[in-house]
Amino acid sequence: MAPLITLVGTWLVLRVIGLLGVAALDGWHPALRGGIAAMFLLTAAAHFSPKRRNDLIAMVPPGLPRRGTLVSVTGAGEAAGAIGLLLPATYRPAAACLALLLVLMFPANVHAARAGASIGGRAVTPLVPRAAMQLLFVACCIAVALF
Repeated sequence: MAPLITLVGTWLVLRVIGLLGVAALDGWHPALRGGIAAMFLLTAAAHFSPKRRNDLIAMVPPGLPRRGTLVSVTGAGEAAGAIGLLLPATYRPAAACLALLLVLMFPANVHAARAGASIGGRAVTPLVPRAAMQLLFVACCIAVALF
């Protein structure tokens, strides 16, 4: 739920700042880029947090090799994509790559929900709300990539 709150909250704050006259944030698109970037920086940090890393490794389906490496690579990809969203020359490909990354990581969310996993001592979001959030996140990335 924290990623959704971060996305929406950051988008709203940036949108208001744009409406107050900051030209670089005046529009839904730059505010959405900032919201997605904040969300992915938050989730990327969890990949390397001593409190959450082992929980994220446990989310990776057991059939995949080198689960710890996969968590590190996806965390680095999330951080790189977040930074790419903030750069005019790279925001479109960064958004497209983040949409793809979300799709590729979704099996880990399914596995975690079915296994009753937790992150930082809190139960993961149940599968149906998580799938809905994932669709929203992908849609936001696609909107940034295409418009």
